[in-house]
Amino acid sequence: MPRFSLTQLRYQLRSQLRQYRHYHRSRRQLLALDDRLLDDIGIDRTQALKEGHKAFWKHTPLDEGPYENR
Repeated sequence: MPRFSLTQLRYQLRSQLRQYRHYHRSRRQLLALDDRLLDDIGIDRTQALKEGHKAFWKHTPLDEGPYENR
């Protein structure tokens, strides 16, 4: 039977919250970019809005890429 570790739970929770903050901050920054900068990174305004308005707990797996048309 696996042992319950409060220390491990705190570490995982802290790590997950840090990741959520990263998603939230990155998406806010993406929404603030102008069209020239969006063009530099290879996405259009529609894609930026779609990604920028996602809920902070949602993420795109690395193998799919965040800016592909889905």
